[in-house]
Amino acid sequence: MGAGPATAPAVTDLTVGGMTCAACVRRVEKRLGKLDGVTATVNLATGRARVSHPAHVPPDDLVAAVVQAGYTAALPEPPASVGRHATPDDGTAGDGTPGAGAAGGADGAGAAGRQERERLVVTALLAVPVLVLSMVPALQFRDWQWLCFVLAAPVAVWSAWPFHTRTVRGLRHSTATMDTLVSLGVVASFAWSAYALFLGGAGAPGMRMPFSLLPSASDGAAHVYLEAAVGVPLFVLTGRHLEARARRGTGAALRSLAELAAKEVCVRDEQGERSVPVGRLRVGQVFVVRPGERVATDGRVVEGSSAVDLSLVTGESDPVEVGPGSALAGGAVNAGGLLVVRATAVGADTRLARITRLVTEAQAGKARAQRLADITAGVFVPVVLTLAVTTLGFWLGAGADPQAAVTACVAVLVVACPCALGLATPTALMAATGRGAQLGVLVSGPRTLEALQHIDTVVLDKTGTLTSGHMTVARVTADPDGLGREAVLRLAGAVEQGSEHPLGRAVTTHARRSAPEQPLPAVQDFTATPGQGVRGRVAGRTVEVLMPDGALPAELADALTAAERAAHTAVLVRVDGVAQALIEVGDAVRPGSYRAVDRLRRLGIRPVLATGDREAPAEAVAGTLGIDDVHARCTPEDKAALVRRLRDGGGRVAVVGDGVNDAGALAAADLGIAMGSGTDVAIGAADLTLVSGDIEALGDAVRLARRTLGTIRTNLAWAFGYNVVTVPLAMAGLLTPMVAAAAMSASSVLVVGNSLRLRAWQPRTAPAPGRREQGGGHR
Repeated sequence: MGAGPATAPAVTDLTVGGMTCAACVRRVEKRLGKLDGVTATVNLATGRARVSHPAHVPPDDLVAAVVQAGYTAALPEPPASVGRHATPDDGTAGDGTPGAGAAGGADGAGAAGRQERERLVVTALLAVPVLVLSMVPALQFRDWQWLCFVLAAPVAVWSAWPFHTRTVRGLRHSTATMDTLVSLGVVASFAWSAYALFLGGAGAPGMRMPFSLLPSASDGAAHVYLEAAVGVPLFVLTGRHLEARARRGTGAALRSLAELAAKEVCVRDEQGERSVPVGRLRVGQVFVVRPGERVATDGRVVEGSSAVDLSLVTGESDPVEVGPGSALAGGAVNAGGLLVVRATAVGADTRLARITRLVTEAQAGKARAQRLADITAGVFVPVVLTLAVTTLGFWLGAGADPQAAVTACVAVLVVACPCALGLATPTALMAATGRGAQLGVLVSGPRTLEALQHIDTVVLDKTGTLTSGHMTVARVTADPDGLGREAVLRLAGAVEQGSEHPLGRAVTTHARRSAPEQPLPAVQDFTATPGQGVRGRVAGRTVEVLMPDGALPAELADALTAAERAAHTAVLVRVDGVAQALIEVGDAVRPGSYRAVDRLRRLGIRPVLATGDREAPAEAVAGTLGIDDVHARCTPEDKAALVRRLRDGGGRVAVVGDGVNDAGALAAADLGIAMGSGTDVAIGAADLTLVSGDIEALGDAVRLARRTLGTIRTNLAWAFGYNVVTVPLAMAGLLTPMVAAAAMSASSVLVVGNSLRLRAWQPRTAPAPGRREQGGGHR
């Protein structure tokens, strides 16, 4: 992380096709990792690989490495052009396996999906008669077995062709995957049945075969296992089809974010109004948003007033009133009047694009438990192949009927399922991050969820976090021997024009309203010291607006005492080094802050208030919210030091903040949480962002994280436990290949279905009992 820009690694996203299980994931990661300085994280559910590589390793080399591993690869498509794709050397790209682009909607993925549906339908039409005749002896007519053989042949060859081709591809690269197990199971079942029909006496006219869920001993003629030869492809294709549908469901929230982006925009300029593609819109251009239309990009209202629906962007359900000067986020819906908006950001710089990018990056990560599962899956298939051969040899060596030995061997091949291991984490993570985005909670990845689950202390900033940050000037007290109230207010408002802090904006707004006919003078040599104040030169004078400290004139000292009693924040205005006035600014506690703090306590998390404000306003807000641990007059360095002390004491610390002065503490914490209404610096330093700017969403984020990690643990327990139980049963000859195929397919579907439940997760909406929200101080 200490590398300079010249040596910083590049990050490239690849779309990888043809992966079917966790063993495939492990193989792609290992192949990419063989390149010098390259590390990769591959996600089975999304079919995406996030690759970190040195600048001297071109993206084409990454694509080539994936292709050499036996999979398809695609670089991100450049705008307005077709992406560059690569296919394996056997020309079997587009085999239709679900996984690549699970969260996307590319035409190629849609075509592959249609191809697999057609394959499934044909397989079902051919396989169902074979299953019925094999399972219902009363329907077995003369030479029924030969009809089943004719129907089963295309299933064993054509329906299972994707499994066979991927198996051969893997063998060429000295690897084995889930497809290897399925292919060998189908080939063994069909080959044994062909042997039984042609050489083992099962082809005799009038042959009847009883059906049992458990393998049975031979009665002299070899049994046919055509139901296994057709059942394995049928159940596996059905399972993967259902699995793919469910995985597309986990990416529904991400697709809904992508769909928020407008395609056309009505631009207004000297040529009048005209509709152009949104990609041609530039910063500074003016565009029109009519009632019911979606805001094309981030901007600021120039004309008009309306109510806008931001629910799909921030998670807030209530419409927001906007007017001239109001900021708008792209993707919001205009619910009222006509708005004329000036674009302030376009393309990848918009708020919606950043949200989408953050959700996508979160879904590309892996939890620690999933990394263990991937390592296990890397050796899983070879172990299963060894167990299958061992089972066959043991049964034959023990003098068992060859038919029973082959049956047990095939069942071991078919029942083993590393697919569930590969899907346990990414499907849950996709569903959770998508649901979080809908609720206005953006996480940076699975490690954020893991950290959020375990935090026991949260350090809360005051201004803009627990308080609304919508500050107003309550009183201005000027030194009677100084420049006068109006003159000092104009100087203070002028220097605060360069400040991003809510306090500064309040002072500037009040100064403008006090004398609307006189514009504020310009400021020069502006500097801001986080946590202390601002200074600059205005009309030839040095003006400072800072936290009061030290001796003050009697009039101002009395005003400071009154401000503290009223829980207001007071700032001192000095002109050319002389104290001239004290400005009191009031702020209100955010609606929901008490419920948020109360809910954190109920979740076992201790709240700590750390603010740059004076003791009296800090204690007033803390008393309102019931926070016992208060740290006032904190500089940014003090906040970071507080976080380190809490961590050294054994705490797992999260920090919530919204300003530049919180960035250091956010980065030093186990988990940094930024308010979406805060500065870009704070959001960039944080691991989690509350898009709506509502602190109450923090409790929901903690509960969602705990539910998600619980779901992942359940998925992994099922994926491991399933194999621990079923593989020994198959080795003992207690499972037929057909039952084994059904169980294997059900395993993956159950894991994905369990993850899908997160899509319906709802935050707790009942208000906490107790005290009302009250006014409070600032900062």
